[in-house]
Amino acid sequence: MTIHLPLPDYPFTPQRFDVRPGIAMSYLDEGPRDGEVVVMLHGNPSWSFYWRKLVLGLRDRYRCIVPDHVGMGLSDKPSDDRYRYTLQSRIDDVETLLDHLGIEGDVTLAVHDWGGGIGFGWGLRHSSRIRRLIVTNTGSFPLPASKPLPKSLKFGRDSGLGTLLIRGVNAFSSVASYVGVENRMPADVRRAYVAPYDTWANRIATSRFVQDIPLGEGDAAWPLVQAMGRKLPEYADRPAFIAWGLRDFVFDKHFLKGFTDALPNAQVHAFEDAGHYVLEDKAAVLVPKMRAFLDANPL
Repeated sequence: MTIHLPLPDYPFTPQRFDVRPGIAMSYLDEGPRDGEVVVMLHGNPSWSFYWRKLVLGLRDRYRCIVPDHVGMGLSDKPSDDRYRYTLQSRIDDVETLLDHLGIEGDVTLAVHDWGGGIGFGWGLRHSSRIRRLIVTNTGSFPLPASKPLPKSLKFGRDSGLGTLLIRGVNAFSSVASYVGVENRMPADVRRAYVAPYDTWANRIATSRFVQDIPLGEGDAAWPLVQAMGRKLPEYADRPAFIAWGLRDFVFDKHFLKGFTDALPNAQVHAFEDAGHYVLEDKAAVLVPKMRAFLDANPL
């Protein structure tokens, strides 16, 4: 997919490869080939655009690998008969991308939203390779008992009308671009966030991600999320940087506590005046701090 509009602070040349036969994944590979690798994983309904300012702040020294998950961003958006839109598929795709790039050693894992499930899901087999963590408004464990799933997400997950709104009028991506920030996005930034999801067909993944939210036995991603939750404390011995927008209506203080309990030595930056897209609200503060964190904790 090509987007014919300005992409602010995204002066990159995305690359493509067939992550599965006939299905192309778009990804960024920015920075020196021999630099320490930072794998940045976005969620729903964003794309690699979310990470753009961190890539700009790191790519002189660090090798930044930033995929657009299948169905998202500039990647292909296949129909259900060609691709299984499940968490396991996303984990497998990340593994295939890193194998394709010949990245076999240690990495820093940076995650947001579903990127947490995807990244820590990859870590179920490769945790020894994850040497540093950058965690932003995400989850990698079952929904905390104290946190009910917001009604709007449950509506999108479990009802035909919710699916119709997400795919018919881009309700999920469009609304997220407003409610995901405390400081209103500039118009060109907002357009860049929603541009990949311009037709019913191109909104398939935004809907399937919502439908894949694991809440209990019988949900496809449930065993994975349970396993990740059990494993998360094993990362406590590694440098971790947590950045959190506390005005996130999903990944709120309950999820933040899940991470700070599991990673008690983490460097934590939580903001009362930031939302789900914390790197939109707080990039000017966070990017230099993330860079300093990586510089201070070399692989």
